[in-house]
Amino acid sequence: MTSAKDSGCDLAVAYRIYPAVSKPAIGLPFSEDKYLLSEVCLRSFKESLGRLRAKIWVLLDGCPPEYEALFRKYFAQEDLNLIGLNNIGNRATFSKQIDILLEQQDADFVYFAEDDYFYLPNQFHLMLDFLTANADAHFVSPYDHLDCYSLELHRGPKWLRAQGSHHWRTAASTCLTFLTRRETLAKYETVFRTYVYGNNDCALWLTLTKHRIFNPLAAARYFFRGLFYWKILVKAWLYGWRQILFGRKLKLWVPIPGIATHLDGNSLSPSVDWRGLMQQAVEVKV
Repeated sequence: MTSAKDSGCDLAVAYRIYPAVSKPAIGLPFSEDKYLLSEVCLRSFKESLGRLRAKIWVLLDGCPPEYEALFRKYFAQEDLNLIGLNNIGNRATFSKQIDILLEQQDADFVYFAEDDYFYLPNQFHLMLDFLTANADAHFVSPYDHLDCYSLELHRGPKWLRAQGSHHWRTAASTCLTFLTRRETLAKYETVFRTYVYGNNDCALWLTLTKHRIFNPLAAARYFFRGLFYWKILVKAWLYGWRQILFGRKLKLWVPIPGIATHLDGNSLSPSVDWRGLMQQAVEVKV
């Protein structure tokens, strides 16, 4: 069997896509056209990879045939695996991402990708470089989430490190687009599987990073102030109590400024004109 070291691949990617626009993207450039939005995001992802070679599995959830052609346009046939799915939904496609990235033997680094992220060119390698150079880098997200600056749930001490052209900061949580090692995913597979069974992404990450998870006063304060954060802390304990009590505290890192942004019109990664870059991309493109 070919080992990951011998395969020539730097990265294994499980990329999930569906042909509808999520509500957070509404209001962003060309958000009314999911196919165009998908192409702009996919092309930005390909350009961000630069010289990295990625083996990519594409989970096409209810997508018409033109979406298959879209991926063939940007990725070589030998690096591309297209998987048609019949509208199985968000949680089920995430479960399939886990299956694929654990079973593949092409790369030691694995990336969970969603279709509504826009990337900066030739910067993806910075995440790989950071993960490789730092033993305490367990997960890396390309997205410097605005919530980290604006929500009380994310307040607290952070680690900050300079490497390459970026600063890197620990985060309490992120979304479900992230980079890790295959062995790390295997070790914490059961935690990630909780999302499939009803957990939410923020609570999942809090289970791993243990941010404010041992602070009962925080949960009580959120409850009596009518803030929804208390539900997140409850879910973290409900689905992840074994990891919280007996597992290792892990670190999730994000670059400053972000290497990509989730296309949430209310939470774009700060310090970058994402709207302008997206508009420029579609003008240059197609």
